[in-house]
Amino acid sequence: MNFNTRELGVRDDVIAALNSSLSLPQVLEAARASLLEFVQADAMALCLMHVEPFDFQWLVPGSPITILDEYAVHAEHDFLRPAIIARPNVVIRDTQLLTRPQFERTRIYQRSLELDLPLEHIMAVQLPIRSGLVGALAFYRHEPHPFTSRSTTAVTSLNAHLMNTVRNCHDVQGLMAGAHLMDELHNGPDSAYLVVEPHVREVYRSKHAAALLARWFSPSDLHSSGLPRVLQEQLEALVAMDADARLGKTLWVFNHPEASRTCRFIKLPMADGARRWALVLNELPRSIPLPREMERQLTPRQVTIARLLLRNRTNEQIADELGRKLLTVKTHVRDIFDRLGIDSRADLIFQAARLNKPV
Repeated sequence: MNFNTRELGVRDDVIAALNSSLSLPQVLEAARASLLEFVQADAMALCLMHVEPFDFQWLVPGSPITILDEYAVHAEHDFLRPAIIARPNVVIRDTQLLTRPQFERTRIYQRSLELDLPLEHIMAVQLPIRSGLVGALAFYRHEPHPFTSRSTTAVTSLNAHLMNTVRNCHDVQGLMAGAHLMDELHNGPDSAYLVVEPHVREVYRSKHAAALLARWFSPSDLHSSGLPRVLQEQLEALVAMDADARLGKTLWVFNHPEASRTCRFIKLPMADGARRWALVLNELPRSIPLPREMERQLTPRQVTIARLLLRNRTNEQIADELGRKLLTVKTHVRDIFDRLGIDSRADLIFQAARLNKPV
């Protein structure tokens, strides 16, 4: 994206910080200085929003942004929120929506002046996290110098990393107790996890892992480490990749006649010694209903196509079944992924099963 050497170095610092912890407040604090330098902003904040019913939580690294403590009062006057909700992953600047006189008349700007922390310019992006949950990442300038397209490009180049970090932190924080994932949250026979160190030493496994792996793989499928060879090879490949290359490659799926088998690879925070990975295993029924939470976010046509995707239909099969052009189906599928905050068919299956039967 035509970043210079200095900018690329700062971007690498941001990505390293985003992978430094599975605590979202700690990640934001670790990334704050580099991210503000890269984006050329004075302050930042992340809002985790449940779209329906509307609920929110602001996470503000560094110095407090006082007006955000009053956000419940000002939310209906937030002119950026409808714009970013309507356009996921698109970075939007205040100058694209309002003239300067209009901006200075907004309730948010006027209140920021009263609080002696003027928000002279605002830029934000919506990061789809899960069905019904989004992250609104906002950047602020305290001096009247507008954000430029360069700042927009900087944020856009990090969107996938930011989204991946928030997802992992949101999911794993619910599954962690101290140094280990909570076994109680994986006590069903169709779920398990392993914690391993490349290349490859198993550190921990949940109580159903052995039975699940025995059901999925024969002894001849195993690597000398004891890990199934196909999972060991994917883990080794992920370890060798940089953060950009790793995006979208952390979910393994095998479509067994009786159920879809998935393994999600999650890079754990650095501890003493080698970097550890969690391999989260799930066996998902072949026929998965579309959760109501997902259905509410889709148009009727998208609901129909999403249900067919959950039955493992290809785009070509869906086009034939519905009498639609293949390009039209592909467009619908892309829009479904954007609306639901997912990045693949496998992720749709995984998240639908998760919502139908939360772990």
